[in-house]
Amino acid sequence: QVLLVESGGGSVEAGGSLRLSCAASGDTYSRYCMGWFRQAPGKERERVAHIYIRGGETDYADSVKGRFTISQDETNTVHLQMNGLKPEDTATYYCAASTWGGGCSTGDDVKYWGQGTQVTVSS
Repeated sequence: QVLLVESGGGSVEAGGSLRLSCAASGDTYSRYCMGWFRQAPGKERERVAHIYIRGGETDYADSVKGRFTISQDETNTVHLQMNGLKPEDTATYYCAASTWGGGCSTGDDVKYWGQGTQVTVSS
């Protein structure tokens, strides 16, 4: 079992920055990947970015490439640095994790979810 706790959401103006963090606890050694998804009202859930725990490889949705950066640290925490925020980035952001055998590319592959944190970008 992996528990995920997110922090760092909030409200900013367009062009601003926010940093989301997701702290993993429990069976952290079994993590294969961690990432972020988002869902805006009336829209489908969208993958934002994910990182592979062992090798550190990252992957981003086209909509955030060049603006968002996902990283991990030695405390089993994954961060999402969001720069150049746009109103269309407004959504609830969910941390995701999977153990070996799962994945982080689609929501159906994800095994563990955080509770979500709100990001609001005003124009």
